[in-house]
Amino acid sequence: MTVEQTDTAPAGAELERTCAQFLYREAELLDNTDYSGWLETCLSEELDYRVPIRVTRSRPSGVSEFSGTGFHMKDNYPSMRTRVNRLLTEHAWAEDPPSRTRRVVTNIRVLESGPGEVEVKSYLTLYRSQGDTADYDLIVGERQDVLGLEAGGWRLRRRLVLLNHTILGTANLGVFL
Repeated sequence: MTVEQTDTAPAGAELERTCAQFLYREAELLDNTDYSGWLETCLSEELDYRVPIRVTRSRPSGVSEFSGTGFHMKDNYPSMRTRVNRLLTEHAWAEDPPSRTRRVVTNIRVLESGPGEVEVKSYLTLYRSQGDTADYDLIVGERQDVLGLEAGGWRLRRRLVLLNHTILGTANLGVFL
């Protein structure tokens, strides 16, 4: 049995490629500590950015594994701008010396949700080291994003990061997921 090849891309393939390129570019900006570039080219002013705390529950409880009231990060565009501006000063003690990061974004799935808006799910593995030690952090989770088409490009409107960790092994969460 052979699979037929066609000269045309499957419906949605270009959208998936474009969304993947957005996520890869975002990772590159963050790994290069270009926080201002990330803020200005990747984030919407409608931003809702949440990293809820995972709660260990027994299976039959029927309660979400994630807190609805406790967050590692809960930001909007103005608070994210404040975080970025602080990172650019000498007062970001948790990031002195700055973290060295490498983000691996995989398993990207795209669903059109309306005109000029898409839902994008992806998996993130973040390697982070700091200072002159052999120690490093690995942070793993799923991101559930909503991207909107604004000013001719995609912008992150909503991000929900569902970490695999119940307890983070990192001393601080001074980086963006």
